[in-house]
Amino acid sequence: MKRILLVEDDKNIQRLLQQELHDDGYFILAVSNGKEALPYINGENGNKPDLIILDLRMPQMNGFETMGHIIKSRRDTPVIIHTAYSSYRNDVMALAADAYVEKSHDLTKLKSTIRDLLGE
Repeated sequence: MKRILLVEDDKNIQRLLQQELHDDGYFILAVSNGKEALPYINGENGNKPDLIILDLRMPQMNGFETMGHIIKSRRDTPVIIHTAYSSYRNDVMALAADAYVEKSHDLTKLKSTIRDLLGE
């Protein structure tokens, strides 16, 4: 079962994605900000994710700062920026991600991007 690290501060979106992606056969590790994601990104707890879904606007450590840590430590892990803001698409840190998906009530694009990046 592939592990997905979901870094999302909105609890409603977090629950929705956890349920939807679990139903699709993924194991979901969910955290609320980049600071909570660091142990997973760094592989400190033995739960290295196969893919990271990263929101950008979060408290404590936002997605841009988190992306910097990802680039430094685990660049082999695919990253999907998942945000409600299209204006960040050309930011240098967003460009470092493998994909940029705008949040939507329709999860088709996100799910197809996940499958593509995981080679499924």
